Amino acid sequence: MSTEPSPGGGPILALRGLNKSFGPVHVLRGVDFDLRAGEVHALMGENGAGKSTMIRVMSGAHQPNEGSVELDGQAIRFSGPREAQGLGIAVVHQELLLFPAMTVAENVFLGHQPRKASGLLDWAAMRTRARAILDRLDCPDLDVDEPVSRLSVANRQRVEIARALSRNARVLIMDEPTAALAEADVKRLLDVVRSLRAEGVGIVYVSHRMNEIFEIADRVTVLRDGQTIGTRPTPEVTEAALVSMMVGRDIEQLFPKEDIPLGETVLEVKDLTHAGKVEGVSFSVRAGEILGIAGLVGSGRTELAQTIFGITPATSGEIRIDGEAVTIRSVREAIARRIAYVPEDRAQHGLVRAQSIRENVSMAILDRVKRGIVVDTKRQEVLAADAIKRFQIRARGPGQVVAQLSGGNQQKVVIAKWLATDPRILILDEPTRGVDVGAKTEIHKLMNQLARSGIAIVMISSELPEVLGMSDRVLVMNGGRMSAILTRAEATSDRVGAAMMRGHAA
Repeated sequence: MSTEPSPGGGPILALRGLNKSFGPVHVLRGVDFDLRAGEVHALMGENGAGKSTMIRVMSGAHQPNEGSVELDGQAIRFSGPREAQGLGIAVVHQELLLFPAMTVAENVFLGHQPRKASGLLDWAAMRTRARAILDRLDCPDLDVDEPVSRLSVANRQRVEIARALSRNARVLIMDEPTAALAEADVKRLLDVVRSLRAEGVGIVYVSHRMNEIFEIADRVTVLRDGQTIGTRPTPEVTEAALVSMMVGRDIEQLFPKEDIPLGETVLEVKDLTHAGKVEGVSFSVRAGEILGIAGLVGSGRTELAQTIFGITPATSGEIRIDGEAVTIRSVREAIARRIAYVPEDRAQHGLVRAQSIRENVSMAILDRVKRGIVVDTKRQEVLAADAIKRFQIRARGPGQVVAQLSGGNQQKVVIAKWLATDPRILILDEPTRGVDVGAKTEIHKLMNQLARSGIAIVMISSELPEVLGMSDRVLVMNGGRMSAILTRAEATSDRVGAAMMRGHAA
């Protein structure tokens, strides 16, 4: 939890009684919000709550139908984003808006490059000023002459923040800034946020990640169905209270685990090893069971899943399905053995976001939806329509491009894609990462339905409450080895946490 005192004084930016409609659809209704200098004000809510529209109003991209936007206590009507930027309001979008072929310095000053008296670009001044801003962000490793295309996601995000600061931003709106970052990069970003807060920048921090909110935010405002549900000082609110504010129900409903009678053992691995990554892991999963896998980043959780699925085939050990020893040397062989794997990074490895729901759902079974060498589009359409109905995917129809869907609905498309292979064993790697609280509940309910149908589920998650809430048993990984395996009754947060930190099981 943030330990710094919440700043006083009047707000830099405020929304008063804000209403915004698009035709007959009311997106924001009577929204109140304010941001003070030198504070981090978190904005939370489910997908569709109105956060994105609120950001666009604050940054001048949308005009409100009713209510007012106030800057330093004065009502203002932005003519567009450029005017808002000129007045010190900047947005770091979830989808970074950088030009890969241009250098870091060029991206930082895009649209307002320093010029000489002659009108020519002042390249030396641009590099010097870009270097100064990056030093302010504690980014000595970033070369101002490096093309952005060569940067990691984390460094691209730092360039985006530097671009905002190059316009002397007093208000910085950060939309899901850690969604694509590794754990070490998240820590570094939060350090940058603290530094900017100390300099007096007001930061609107939009995130689904509760741990970040409690670590960095001074206050939190929750939106639900386009309305302000409440604003609270972060030290005075609990995670349970925030969940209830966001979804209108208690946190206990977030993990609706059902007691399902378990069937015969479907998957069994013994001394499974992939040299250097997975060492001597043994466990079993029964029909209808959810086996949760916990562990710190780098513990070997994902590597274990990829070994079972044939991405990185086992170098020793044994895999048995229905008691029969099998050899899985490729993904194709894993699918043939009725194993499905929903990967951790849905954008990179789970979906083709530029394609439709119809194309994505049938991607893993193209050989079954072809007539000769021609894809049967009618069959694809039926499969996608069935998936939309079965998994309650919020979409206009099978032809909608996946990139246009919310994170939770994209995740449902990935799950639908792999369930189309008719698996008996389903491996879910971070099934609810980057989705809102409501979508998490829906995915958890779907897991219950799949378990009830007799599928054996292996669920990997970095969120300990999810592991404890949804698992029948918990396997803990540490350093590529199994550190513990616990029943649901034995799996407390203390026991699992201790097993994540200690050496492998005897």
